[in-house]
Amino acid sequence: MKPFRRANNLFGSCRNGISSTQSNYLRSRSGLPQPACRTFWEYQSSAPATANRQSTGSPSERRHQFPPPNNAMVQTAELSMRPKMGSRVPIEPQRVDAPLTQSATFLVLTINDKNDAAAISTVRSTLAGLDDLSKNVAIRDLQASFACTVGIGSEAWDQVTNGLARPGELHDFPTVQGKVHTAVSTPGDLLFHIRADRRDLCFEFERQLMDLLSDTVTVVDETVGFRYFDVRDLLGFVDGTANPAGSAVDDSILVTEQDVSDGSETAVGGSYIVVQKYVHDLKAWRNLSTEQQEAVIGRTKLDNIELDDAPDGRQAAHKTLTTIADEAGNEYSILRDNMPFGNSGAKEFGTYFIGYSRRLWVIEKMLNRMFVGDPPGLHDRILDFSRPLTGSTFFAPAASVLAGLASG
Repeated sequence: MKPFRRANNLFGSCRNGISSTQSNYLRSRSGLPQPACRTFWEYQSSAPATANRQSTGSPSERRHQFPPPNNAMVQTAELSMRPKMGSRVPIEPQRVDAPLTQSATFLVLTINDKNDAAAISTVRSTLAGLDDLSKNVAIRDLQASFACTVGIGSEAWDQVTNGLARPGELHDFPTVQGKVHTAVSTPGDLLFHIRADRRDLCFEFERQLMDLLSDTVTVVDETVGFRYFDVRDLLGFVDGTANPAGSAVDDSILVTEQDVSDGSETAVGGSYIVVQKYVHDLKAWRNLSTEQQEAVIGRTKLDNIELDDAPDGRQAAHKTLTTIADEAGNEYSILRDNMPFGNSGAKEFGTYFIGYSRRLWVIEKMLNRMFVGDPPGLHDRILDFSRPLTGSTFFAPAASVLAGLASG
């Protein structure tokens, strides 16, 4: 008998539907009314939901609990509280696990001349001052959950960090060539993942950021994302409910001292990031019946309940191909903060995938199984309707590493 597993999908899925805490949280984030009565799943998890509602744990734990009371005192305290780490990672990470928000900007830049000392100095000072810039924008609305995470690409790491030891797995995004579809690799020296519940805060932060960077950088991609109804993607399925919660967040996304054996201690407290911009062929997707769509994804469309896995050697669903586990059945989780994006006038509809992980190889294995197939030749059928336009890899160093760049 196969061990019980929860899907850890690239676009996000949940093995057995949405729990009470997740369901009410997602409803509260999207403005939907709370359900008048409990479902089967809510009866199963009523005690944990109550406990979560009363908890005041770490930011990692708060990500999947009910939002805090809507008053300025609580929000001010939350703004001033930096993410705290235990003895496992004695450094201060960036806000990788910031709460889900209604809006986001994914900004990928290249540095025009990495050998220009003045340009590199400008980039370093901007990254070192990112915390102050974030506070200047966040103070405009303490209830908007503003956050920004910055990642540095492989080709820019040495110059931007002034020769700090490279994270052990950091390299350019590898092209993944399948028989039918290809995961493309595109340039990227800097990634800014900007998010808030207000679009104007994301805009204002990016405006000030680009003023500081001036003509030292070129915009490779700028994508504005939004939350869609009850946290669904534009294919109509719930997205992101399989993210780790509580203490499992840090275990899944933050590099620890145990992970570094090559002298790259500067990676401790940081996280690998992979981004891809997918565009969907919604016309072709909507030509499928609901049952056919569910077979592609591997879960039901309405209530997000996982379907049975296909027999070995047969076409696997998306949720199966993107579940990575060891021989004992223990899964490796990643943290996704995917967002739909679109322009109806231009007939562009898509999903911006962003995955944070303690282990870069986990995301790369997901992509290999999707594009090459497992078994090889049976690729992820979601790719017949979703085409990647970009693919880049970054490393988000700890906040203390960023702050030290000014003296580099």
